[in-house]
Amino acid sequence: MENVILVNELDEPIGEMEKMEAHEKGLLHRAFSVFIFNDQNELLLQKRASIKYHSGGLWSNSCCSHPRTGETNVEAGMRRLTEEMGFIVPLDAVFSFIYKAELDNSLTEHELDHVLIGRFNDAPAINLDEVEDWKYIDLDSLETDMANHPENYTEWFKIVFDRVRNVLNQSISN
Repeated sequence: MENVILVNELDEPIGEMEKMEAHEKGLLHRAFSVFIFNDQNELLLQKRASIKYHSGGLWSNSCCSHPRTGETNVEAGMRRLTEEMGFIVPLDAVFSFIYKAELDNSLTEHELDHVLIGRFNDAPAINLDEVEDWKYIDLDSLETDMANHPENYTEWFKIVFDRVRNVLNQSISN
């Protein structure tokens, strides 16, 4: 059993709840999403393992999860990046946002999601219990594929993609 940190809209903790219960009730909780780019600004995508409790077999950002009590979002992101993708890199917190999305299995994601960005150029060593495939992809090709095949991507990834792309474009132009 893994707990999530319930928060208000200001990201202030208001309690904890077992992860599945929080998703069944659609309660706002803290989360993070990691986006890893290589030197060509291609995004490292993961295809979630089909056995995952929701959104299995769908393409998504490099990794995502929920921080544990006493763990910063960056610490949590580095932990899960190691557990899921088999490598660790420095991560920068770039923004956060709140979203609510209906998922498969009668679950609801209602998260205050902290977006973390890092750089890595090599092949990940994926954990097959978490990830069934991976690829680097340029953002134009990704945008086209998401428009043509939205059913192949996780709900939160479709929601946040444009904002992450804007942040990346701003950092390139500065």
